[in-house]
Amino acid sequence: MKKKLTLILLLIFFSVSFVILYFSLNKVETYIPEKITNKNIIEFSAQDLFSNQEVNFNNLVRKDKLTIINIWASWCQPCRMEHPFLMKLRDIKKINLIGLSYKDNNKNSKKFLYDHGNPFSKVLVDKNGLISINIGAYGVPETYLISSDKKILKKYIGPIKKENYFEIIGHANEIN
Repeated sequence: MKKKLTLILLLIFFSVSFVILYFSLNKVETYIPEKITNKNIIEFSAQDLFSNQEVNFNNLVRKDKLTIINIWASWCQPCRMEHPFLMKLRDIKKINLIGLSYKDNNKNSKKFLYDHGNPFSKVLVDKNGLISINIGAYGVPETYLISSDKKILKKYIGPIKKENYFEIIGHANEIN
């Protein structure tokens, strides 16, 4: 009798375990970031890479320009791929391009910008990555288009590509 009870309990245990595992394997657990367009950008302050002064991001948003935050790092290979597009965006008068150096050594960030060119009107330092996380980023590079009323218009995950470049120019041309 004891053997039968043990066998029945084992059979029930394995059956329940099988059902749980079966449904767990078929469950999709893909992370999809929260849709953040038309939400206000968080207020934050960060150290300027070159002057070491504390800068409030709200003071960088301009009424007559499309503000872009580009989260990047010198160690990030996709950041190197998008850099030529950022250099082109720098020359568009209706764009205010802000760099946010993500978890990077200041010396390495400065060297990267010296070697490849500095497309940014201001480079802020996000030493521990908390500013980027609070904005809604979960990797580098990520780029945010910010309206003059500090709303996120668009978020690009990954490096800026040719089609993104032209889309950004379109947004800039909508600025009066």
